[in-house]
Amino acid sequence: MAAVTSSRAVAAIVPCKDEADRIAATVAAVLSLEGVDRVVVVDDGSSDDTAAVAHAAGAGVVVHARNAGKAAALETGVRHLRELEAAEGAIPDTDPRTPRHLLFVDGDLEASAANLGVLVPPVLEGRADMTIATLPPQKVAGGGHGFVVRLARDGIERLTGWTAVQPLSGMRCLTAEAFEAAAPLAPGWGVEVGLTVDVLSAGLRVEEVPCELHHRVSGRDWRGQVHRAKQYRDVWRALTRRRLRRRLHRVLPERARGVAHRG
Repeated sequence: MAAVTSSRAVAAIVPCKDEADRIAATVAAVLSLEGVDRVVVVDDGSSDDTAAVAHAAGAGVVVHARNAGKAAALETGVRHLRELEAAEGAIPDTDPRTPRHLLFVDGDLEASAANLGVLVPPVLEGRADMTIATLPPQKVAGGGHGFVVRLARDGIERLTGWTAVQPLSGMRCLTAEAFEAAAPLAPGWGVEVGLTVDVLSAGLRVEEVPCELHHRVSGRDWRGQVHRAKQYRDVWRALTRRRLRRRLHRVLPERARGVAHRG
């Protein structure tokens, strides 16, 4: 069957903190993408001029007074987008262009964000419900020893049977329906793993797409180690909650059948 191209537009949601030096280039690159007609930047408790710089670059901006984490910032951005769509009222609820599909973008990508366009066609053409960018080796050395990646990859595979190349990649394009299937999002740094498991568990399609992106890499100093420890904790929590949820869903019908049989 030939793919049917969606008439929906795509809105980019950019969660960030203290990215005043990079956010203008990121916003400009995202606004250049075909199909993207709106960019919402969520300033998650920055101590610099991230919000003002993002606004001057052409993004709509929402500000968290205090840092609430990536998942909360994404949810704030999507909620703000839906409120804008409802308030504008220019597109009837029955029009397939609303609500917009979503493009999740890290704020530190700068000009390389212009390469995110490859994530959009599979979603607009109905070939995937969520696409995930796989990144090349980064220009700046850094990163950890792969413990968090292995935890995430193995956990996703056990829960869904799908093996991810880069399970922690945050750059994703997804349908409005895929986002709703994963809401509420897994908190903190577990958001990507939770998204993948929840979208696949809903019977939707996920596709990884190579994408030439470059961003800041966490170092191997004590700050980088603390960051990766928090990542590991949040990924473990996201996976554990989904395992428990699956067991609960299996147990409850069995108990219900037992009660019916005794009755």
